[in-house]
Amino acid sequence: MNEAPALSKKSRWRRWALEIAIFIAAFIAFQMWQLRDTVRGEAPPMAGTLVDGQSFDLAQWRASHPGKAVMLYFWADWCPICTRTAGNVSAIAKDWPVATMAVDSGDAAKVAKVMAERGYAWPTLVDASGQAWKKYGLPAVPLFMIIAPDGHIRFLSVGYTSEIGLRLRLWWASR
Repeated sequence: MNEAPALSKKSRWRRWALEIAIFIAAFIAFQMWQLRDTVRGEAPPMAGTLVDGQSFDLAQWRASHPGKAVMLYFWADWCPICTRTAGNVSAIAKDWPVATMAVDSGDAAKVAKVMAERGYAWPTLVDASGQAWKKYGLPAVPLFMIIAPDGHIRFLSVGYTSEIGLRLRLWWASR
């Protein structure tokens, strides 16, 4: 019986590195494909009433945080991945400006109830019908939008995103 010679350690590491590089390239390509119809450039206007009854205007909110990148987080109460990322969003909100939009999750009262039950303390707009969300060409939730101090969208990410990944994107967008 002929057995193939064992791969050397160096060959094994090269193969693993190649497989990791292919995985990362495929992941980035999939993210780019998912975000192909999403708004780019200057962040579009966004205004409305937060679940706590206060008015919200994206341009004014950004202006109240001069020199800092801001994060918009689009989520839904029915989304299991959104539930997993909520802790990351809460941690980020302690150090960075964060606003959110609850998508297809009901009216303000229902969203406020969900937020209270889950301990979410973020300024949150409600898009009960999903129309505002579609206006921006957003493909799915959760979606993270990092806006640089100059008002341009610097990063978009769909799906689970780590806290360190969000922090690095906010830091980079602030430079």
